[in-house]
Amino acid sequence: LWRVSRENPGASRFLSGTLALQWGWAGVAYHWLHFREINPAAWLFGGLFVTEAVIILWLGVFRGQLTFRIGNSNRDRFALALLVFALLYPGVGVLTGLTYPRLPTFGVPCPTAILTIGALLLAPRGAGRRAGVIPFLWAVVGGSAAFALRIGADWALLLAGGALLFHLFGPEPTVEA
Repeated sequence: LWRVSRENPGASRFLSGTLALQWGWAGVAYHWLHFREINPAAWLFGGLFVTEAVIILWLGVFRGQLTFRIGNSNRDRFALALLVFALLYPGVGVLTGLTYPRLPTFGVPCPTAILTIGALLLAPRGAGRRAGVIPFLWAVVGGSAAFALRIGADWALLLAGGALLFHLFGPEPTVEA
């Protein structure tokens, strides 16, 4: 994020690679190796997460189409808030009363989706549309944890998903002359 804010060459590819690693990790280590013991849908979720890792790797690292730029718009400020929130996610869990083993940590699906959505809000719509479908779907699925599992930090998924949907498919921003 620091490199993106400084517009360093290669920063977008590096952030894309980091996001792809997170999605791949959450798909394999979390869904396939851990979560499948308690939820048969974990195979599907893991497959979607690995697919998202491949999409981000392809678009962001190999093709260079995911370019992240931090501007001065309200959307950019909201994106930065989501990015910071995702990085502080375990601390938010502690502040909302969660303890181990119920405490979600960074690297599991929900903060990974929040981090990705924050980054996609800083990317152009075209590549973001291709990379944004699975994070949006997870925002809906994972956002249900805010209700079902009483994970307060997951309320951010619902806000992030709505913001991503608006960014990718809402009206084009107007530029005043």
